[in-house]
Amino acid sequence: MKIIARNLARETTESELLAMFSEFGLVESCVLILDKVTGKSKGFGFVEMPKHNEAKLAIKRLNAKKIGGSVIRVKVAEEVAPK
Repeated sequence: MKIIARNLARETTESELLAMFSEFGLVESCVLILDKVTGKSKGFGFVEMPKHNEAKLAIKRLNAKKIGGSVIRVKVAEEVAPK
């Protein structure tokens, strides 16, 4: 299941994002989105967890949690249809 984590503190690293979700199970991939010009975090990232029950638990426990001074938003990432 692909998950989006938004409103992350700009200082949050990809390894910290991975650690947050790893507490709930296996993480297949983790990508923090960076600004192409500055190389700094844009404040959101994507995590893929293969087991739906673990992914749903991570969403439930992490959504609206205050981490690094920011209340993060976590939900299932919507698939974008190709154009």
